Amino acid sequence: MTTQTDAATLVKTSEDAPHGSVTVTEGVRVEVRPEILASHTDPDERRWVFVYRVKVTNGSDRPVRIVARQWTIIDSHGDRETVEGEGVVGEQPALEPGGSFSYESFCPLGTPWGTMEGAYEMRWLDTDERFYASIGRFYLVAPGELSAR
Repeated sequence: MTTQTDAATLVKTSEDAPHGSVTVTEGVRVEVRPEILASHTDPDERRWVFVYRVKVTNGSDRPVRIVARQWTIIDSHGDRETVEGEGVVGEQPALEPGGSFSYESFCPLGTPWGTMEGAYEMRWLDTDERFYASIGRFYLVAPGELSAR
């Protein structure tokens, strides 16, 4: 297991999901599990589509809401794209202490591997104070490609 820490964030990648990530910021845990979406991938057309499953868990003792998201997507050529928007999958879910919210989305790439990382803008519901919950870097890797780590 690999671990990085700073004052507010813990990032881990586990052996059972070597391309995913688990990040904890202010007690909010973000777990991401990516995989190739073979039915929408066509290497002859230079199109690889990845699905990623996200679970956000409120491990704090305060209610919190996901307000917005920001993703940085980098393909294997180093081309970078930033995606920003309100909430996640059309929602701004509130999470009570111990509560969680799961969703899945997808990312098309023009290369067989790349990375994603980012942050959720969060709001404590008891104070309206905002903070950013980190989404640790995870790897989008087509089968047969070199390991991203």
